[in-house]
Amino acid sequence: MATDLKLFADYFQIHLLDDESDGDLSDVWTEQTVLDGLGVTEDALAIGTAVNVNVAVSVHVLAAQPDDDGGDDDYDHIVEASLNLASGRLVVLGCTDYYPDATRFDMPAGWTRIRASRRNLAAAVLADIDSDNAPETTEQLRLQAWPAPYSEPRIIKRWVQPAA
Repeated sequence: MATDLKLFADYFQIHLLDDESDGDLSDVWTEQTVLDGLGVTEDALAIGTAVNVNVAVSVHVLAAQPDDDGGDDDYDHIVEASLNLASGRLVVLGCTDYYPDATRFDMPAGWTRIRASRRNLAAAVLADIDSDNAPETTEQLRLQAWPAPYSEPRIIKRWVQPAA
């Protein structure tokens, strides 16, 4: 079952973190992590977005790794990373959202794998500031989370924004 959210991707990012994390992602952004669309600490992840407006986020809490390998042709950019959920609660929010009001998901405590799959990126970038006004131009982010041992971050599919 999926939970659909509309989150403000302020500073071009969405955050996922353990409920007990301090959420400090201030040092994760480098030239490479911006290209990857993924900033990682042990208990917090920043997922880069193509737009700095609302994005449609679909959160799927799973019991095990999805059957597919993540290379879905329906998505433009796909990344995976491990996140330590010591509290057993995953928090999903825009980076400037009010933390106490953020959506939380109960999961087994310990390491969790997160797959972030983004689509509709070219249409969202082309529409720019008005991209979230219509479904056909809204960036979509599918987050899949399942218990799994720690493993290195992985870029499954990379989208490169066309030159203007």
